[in-house]
Amino acid sequence: MTVRFAAVGLDHSHIFGMIAGLVGAGAELVGLASDDPEAAVCKSVRAMQPDVPWFDDAADLYADPTIQLIATAAVPIRRGEIAIAALEAGKDVLTDKPGVVTYEHLDAIKKLVAEKGRIWDVVFSERFEVKSAIKAGELVHAGRIGRVVQTLGLGPHRERDKDHLAGGSGRPDWFYDISTYGGILTDIASHQISQFLWLTDSASGDVVSATVANFNHPDHPDFQDFGDVTLSSATAQGYVRVDWFTPQGLPTWGDGRLVIVGTEGYIELRKYVDIEGRPGTNHLFVADQNGTEYIDCSGVELTFFPDVVGDVENRTNTAVDQEHNYEVSRLGILAQEKATVRKLY
Repeated sequence: MTVRFAAVGLDHSHIFGMIAGLVGAGAELVGLASDDPEAAVCKSVRAMQPDVPWFDDAADLYADPTIQLIATAAVPIRRGEIAIAALEAGKDVLTDKPGVVTYEHLDAIKKLVAEKGRIWDVVFSERFEVKSAIKAGELVHAGRIGRVVQTLGLGPHRERDKDHLAGGSGRPDWFYDISTYGGILTDIASHQISQFLWLTDSASGDVVSATVANFNHPDHPDFQDFGDVTLSSATAQGYVRVDWFTPQGLPTWGDGRLVIVGTEGYIELRKYVDIEGRPGTNHLFVADQNGTEYIDCSGVELTFFPDVVGDVENRTNTAVDQEHNYEVSRLGILAQEKATVRKLY
């Protein structure tokens, strides 16, 4: 039976990849709904999916017994609310990161998943949709560099990236309002927190220290354009730095990097660009007791979206462990809560 899904909350450009991934995995998009029909991303999705029905009220989609899955990339504060409504209606949920920005929403989702026997998956795209990250995980879990003791995750982003603007003139107002986007560590650092737990085989972690700052946005005093966090688990340490300072001259939205330190070697990823080096993306470098190696990861298979569709069909837990989704979300909120706040304006 074909998995039927609806996209509710079309505010962030990640919804393009989510829809493409699900459809490419054999699912059928049968409905669209969003709070702001005039948002640039929403208008682009509707233009790209002219045959998919639009619903003024998402409740009609939740009530449809033939729809199994709700996908959302809404304004971050709305993602938890949409997930709760969908889970209450007996739907599975696939949400863009951050899946939630409050403990209240996280607790409600955990309760509903347990009560309803449903799935709540978060798309950590810098892991699931990056071939070099998948390859790094294969090498780590095969023991190539021994036991991982530390990860260094760098997630710079470009504020006015044309692909993320989806044809709009700039980022929407919610992007600069901490009450709606949740803070830089809850938001984009969730990618690196997920990779830390995954690569160190840690079921849980803690926040040792964190900092958030507004270094260059005097017109948006509540915005955070820089954040860092030090993480720990029972066996490893992690450091994350995220920011909104990618220059226009870089040929991609951010020079995402990951360094994985093991007891027998280390791995370094240049995910999206090797500046003044090899062309293309997904560059992986490894050094171990036998020497050094460069691995071109362009041929690595990405299985996340097929796994999501399979989990919905078969009631399995293949794409991403449910407890992992909860712990990454908890740590992101905790990091934001514990962070020292620096404001220059």
